[in-house]
Amino acid sequence: MIWNLFKRKKANQALVERQYSEITRGARTPVFYESMGVPDTVMGRFELISIHMVLYLRRTASGGAASKGIAQEVVDAFFEDIDHSIRELGIGDMGVPKRMKKLARMFYGRATSYGQALESGDNAGLIEALKRNLYPGQPDSAPSVQKLADWMIETAGMLEDVPEETLAAGHMTFAKTDPTAVIR
Repeated sequence: MIWNLFKRKKANQALVERQYSEITRGARTPVFYESMGVPDTVMGRFELISIHMVLYLRRTASGGAASKGIAQEVVDAFFEDIDHSIRELGIGDMGVPKRMKKLARMFYGRATSYGQALESGDNAGLIEALKRNLYPGQPDSAPSVQKLADWMIETAGMLEDVPEETLAAGHMTFAKTDPTAVIR
């Protein structure tokens, strides 16, 4: 009986890796940093992966049991990746849990604020949240994030049409990783 759990987990591993790879690939698209107001820093990259994760989780929330199970494993992979990245930055074992808690709070706070803005169609609220998170302490002097907000809104709408089978197979993509394709 317990061996079935290990088999299922191992079978899902390829799906999880494929989906998480797509999320990170989408977040690494240069146009976000070059013309959408995202700073090309460690925290800017965290923000962009968080945005892609939020969009992914919004879509899988209305999916079936299979895609929700994969989504939970993708979230686990996300936090494992963060843990690994923190350690690569030279944070010692004693400091990792404290930073992980802080980054988890940051991620779930963003998931809430972005999710509420997307759900209610609040473009101004989304822009405000993006500026606050991308430029902490200086949102009033931040560059425009209008294109990023537009991309998020349009991508969230496009993801609603992704079939359940695609989600369950770990094949969901983000606007062909060309954000300019969805910006008018």
